[in-house]
Parts: sequence; C-alpha cells; structure tokens
Amino acid sequence: MSIPTAIDRGLSAELAADLAATAFTLAKRFAAGATMWSIAPSWEPHALHIAVEFVHPVIMGKRALPAVALTGPDLVDLVRVSVRPGDIVVAVAGAEQPDVRSIMRRGPAWGATTLWIGSGERPKPGAADHVLWLDDLDPRVPATGGFVLLYHVLWELTHVCFEHPGLLKPECADEVCVTCSDEGRLGEVVAATADGLAAVRTARGVEDVVTTLVGPVAAGDLVLVHAGTALSRLEEDA
Repeated sequence: MSIPTAIDRGLSAELAADLAATAFTLAKRFAAGATMWSIAPSWEPHALHIAVEFVHPVIMGKRALPAVALTGPDLVDLVRVSVRPGDIVVAVAGAEQPDVRSIMRRGPAWGATTLWIGSGERPKPGAADHVLWLDDLDPRVPATGGFVLLYHVLWELTHVCFEHPGLLKPECADEVCVTCSDEGRLGEVVAATADGLAAVRTARGVEDVVTTLVGPVAAGDLVLVHAGTALSRLEEDA
C-alpha cells in the first residue's frame, strides 16, 4: 500500500505521512518481538477491533502479529503489569482522557512505543511517540468509521514494511551508541527506601537509583535518571 492510495481514501497528505512513519516503527518493533497492547477507555470496541486486526492474518501470506486488547477499570495498572520493554501501546481516546494521558506519559519508563489515535482537540506535542489525529470536533467521530480507517490502513502499511526486511534490522549495532547513551531517561519509581535509594523502572529494566537530589519519592513518581541518579522529579504532564 502506498501513501497516494491512503490519500485516495480521504486522508490528508500530512496524516498519510504520519501513518507511513507509524507503520515503519510498528514493523520494526514487531520484527524485534514486540506485543501490541490496545486500549480505548471510552470506546472499548476500538481496542478489541485493533487487536483482532493485527492478530488475524486476513490476507494470504500475511503474518499474525501479537496483539492484545486491555479493557476494564484501572487501565494504568493493567498496562503497567502487562507491557514489557520493546512492546507497543496503542490508545484510542480523546486528548483529555486521564488514564491514556498517564499511560502515554509513562511509556518511555516502561520501554514501550506509544501510539495515540483520536479526534478533536489534539494532545500536547510529544504526548506519544506517534499521534494519528482527525481534526474534527464532532463528538460523533469515534462512531463514524474514521478511526477504523486509520488502523486498517496502519495494518496494511505495517505489512508493506515487512516486505523490506533490510529496513527492519536493529539500528544500534555498535558497542557504543550515542543515541542509546545515558543522557537522561524517564523512570517510574517502583519502591523507595529510607536511605536515599529507590527501585526505578526504566526502559532497561528495574534499576537501583540514588534519589537524594530529588528528596523523598513514592511508588508511581516519575523521575529523570542519569548515571544511576534521579536528577529531577517530573509531573505527568511535563
């Protein structure tokens, strides 16, 4: 599937380009063994539809991709215990949905690639790794098929990327990689002790981090980690 074909389906050139970039990222993550976790707090059928779309090889020769829909209350905790480094979290929600905002914010600490699909007022820049958005304020948009079109095209483009396996190889092959260096990583506090240390979850796993620079921390706090030390405490919307 090509970008012009996506435009023919009624998508803008900008959105078609976003779809292509997102599909390339998803293909790389799936090629590396990722599982996709889909959520849609207000519109659960979309979460279920996404999981079915990716896990069910409806076209001969296409591979089934691991995808699971997460539904029900306490979504932040549910995603937290499900996702592993390298996985994908896809959310279908409005920009002000609090659970989705929190999950997208914590994605880097969990080592997850995040994708946010929605309509109306956009989330803040950088709210997710990829944002696929319909700029339509009509509250009926989630029921009109626009979202379905987005993730159907995304599924097709992801499989197009699989036709070029040379592009899906890991990007960091050297022993030292500037991109992956410890320049400051988002971490989520798992547990804190009284001696200025905390167990902090980052994309690399759970690490022991010195917290004396930021003061007392509690489970769920977000911190910026550098060289084994928490440099600052971050608000979820920072």
